[in-house]
Amino acid sequence: MLKQHVKNKHLKLSSRNWINRQINDEYVLKAKQNGYRSRASFKILEIQEKYKIINSESIIIDLGAAHGGWSQVISHICKKIIAVDLLPMSPIPNVDFIQGDFLDNNCRNIINNKLNDSKVNVILSDMAPNTCGIKQVDHLRIMNILEHVYDFSKLVLNINGVMVAKVFQGGAFNDLTQEIKRSFKQVFNFKPKSSRKQSTELYIICKGFKG
Repeated sequence: MLKQHVKNKHLKLSSRNWINRQINDEYVLKAKQNGYRSRASFKILEIQEKYKIINSESIIIDLGAAHGGWSQVISHICKKIIAVDLLPMSPIPNVDFIQGDFLDNNCRNIINNKLNDSKVNVILSDMAPNTCGIKQVDHLRIMNILEHVYDFSKLVLNINGVMVAKVFQGGAFNDLTQEIKRSFKQVFNFKPKSSRKQSTELYIICKGFKG
């Protein structure tokens, strides 16, 4: 396949490079062909295929859900999804969307009301901070997000529940992983094939919440 290139000289070089990556990205093209909302859909599909984290009875909270790439493809194989994001998201069948910050008490109250104070089986987080390009800073920012997701998971997960969260590779990740291993029976690191090769992202897959 011949690569396409954006020729708009009014765009910044960084913007042209980003657009060029998008229009030539194998998974962006596959997402369009399959009617998926984003290339990220393939990441959760790879995670599900390898680790079997979701079943027909799963009640799931999808954090950082917009534009709905994860919720869209797993909504067909689970019982219920509560999706949360600061950004708006177009409706998806079987997905209850909350626009807000899951760290905010009002948002937490809405989540609890929708759950009727019951527990969930799976916490998913594809959240990432706005990156600044300084690897150490970006790493610490996403570690902060992971810590909040972990704390939230301890409050709402059922026994033997699952937590999946995006991280960036780096030193602080190893320390937090040791803490997480105290709460879960199995912890794996996984980089999907659909992640961009140049990206430092990977996903921590935590199974068997001990309570």
